[in-house]
Amino acid sequence: MDGFDANEGIIVIAATNRPDILDPALLRPGRFDRRITVTTPDVKGREAILKIHAAKVPLKKDVELALTARSTPGFSGADLANLINEAALKAAKEGREEVLQEDVEYAKDKVMMGSERRSMIISNEEKNITAYHEAGHALVALLMPDSDPIHKVTIIPRGIALGLTQQLPTDDRYTLSRRYLDAQLAVLMGGRIAEEVFLGTMTTGAGNDLKRASSLARKMVCEWGMSPLGPIAFEQKEEMVFLGKEISSKREYSEATAVQIDQEVKEILLSAYQVAKKILSENRDVVEGIAKALLERESLGSDEIAAILRQEKGDDAFANVYKVLRSEGDIEQVQEEEAPPVTEAEEEPKDEAEEVHG
Repeated sequence: MDGFDANEGIIVIAATNRPDILDPALLRPGRFDRRITVTTPDVKGREAILKIHAAKVPLKKDVELALTARSTPGFSGADLANLINEAALKAAKEGREEVLQEDVEYAKDKVMMGSERRSMIISNEEKNITAYHEAGHALVALLMPDSDPIHKVTIIPRGIALGLTQQLPTDDRYTLSRRYLDAQLAVLMGGRIAEEVFLGTMTTGAGNDLKRASSLARKMVCEWGMSPLGPIAFEQKEEMVFLGKEISSKREYSEATAVQIDQEVKEILLSAYQVAKKILSENRDVVEGIAKALLERESLGSDEIAAILRQEKGDDAFANVYKVLRSEGDIEQVQEEEAPPVTEAEEEPKDEAEEVHG
């Protein structure tokens, strides 16, 4: 390495999570001039890491680590190690010598969504609101054809959330289509609309949903060119040079353009709102069924939610799906030739752990 005494047979390696703030003199040729970006592992990498850590604990033979790997996209090696450790702790607390699949699932939910707060005292009214809110998220996610599959819906408080609807993509996702983004926006709107349609009220529980939806819609307009304004990136991000500072956005457009951007963001959000409202209004009985089941059981898996839909709508429950049609801003219900592949075991998936909360 330039500037240091010559030592043969020694390789100097350094690691950082903030390469943007390193002194250029450190990165010039002859010093740390070879940079390797280490991302989170893909599904094969996750399975291999899980096997390494699982070898240290007594695992029952029917535990499917491949399934766990598919349902943990975005997990780092440390996250996966923690998952196996949490599963082993649960088995030990319950006096078992082997770790079961249910222990692994419990640990996965804990790592993803936080610890359950069963000691938290919640009024019946708030439980009811939370149940309908999460039912709204769940049904929109189930019926939007481009949405990630449902993994679990719960009204058990976790972290700061009173309830959660968790979606797990089936594959590692590297690019996002417009239809996928529209589906995500509709799912985020589902909780607030369920409050309005079924309870005649609005609560602060939708605050995080609206914040995430607004941020996503603004990215669609300003960064990804997904609006009538054209394929233009309106905001160029600049990294701050001091440790601890956040990324700043430098505005390089006029006030008139800013007004247009705000209008396009609003149009995208209102379109998603109308799609979600149409789905929930036309499937009131299903929302009622999901909310009632949540109040009785507190948590529902994807197969249980699909069963409620089939019970209310019959075997062809998934024949009617909804799409956002951008032409003239119309929103229509369209009939698919075949039902989306929402069956039972096939729906326990994942990519980014998408978490929708109210």
